Amino acid sequence: MPDVYVHQHTVREDEIDGQGHVNNVVFVHWMQDAAVAHSSAQGWTPERYRDEGIGWVARSHFIEYRQPAFAGDEIVVRTWIGDLQRVSSRRIYRILRAGDDALLARAETNWAFLRLGDRKLIRIPPHVAEAFPVIGEKDPREES
Repeated sequence: MPDVYVHQHTVREDEIDGQGHVNNVVFVHWMQDAAVAHSSAQGWTPERYRDEGIGWVARSHFIEYRQPAFAGDEIVVRTWIGDLQRVSSRRIYRILRAGDDALLARAETNWAFLRLGDRKLIRIPPHVAEAFPVIGEKDPREES
């Protein structure tokens, strides 16, 4: 179960905007896909959340775009848990181009934990929190 999850994706033609590069909204899709894949790798699939009647909802996203991506680029979304609070968690992302390891974007999502039946925020249960080690703000690869 990886503390830092690495999600790979090949940029598709339908992700390209009128300026010839990946549309900014697509980065949010990649973030979502990486978060769900990481959660699943940690044993928390969408089905398990649904069966337990609990789950996450995005409260906010922050993205700092650094370089564009283009059709055919192999990208890597590195994601991990930056912090875990009583009812929320901050997930960190680094989106890179695999070929040259160029940083395309730095991003984060503030996720809130809720009971699905009534959409009320609830404390993150220990058995959920235990599956997601807190790494902090920095990508462990960046530390020397």
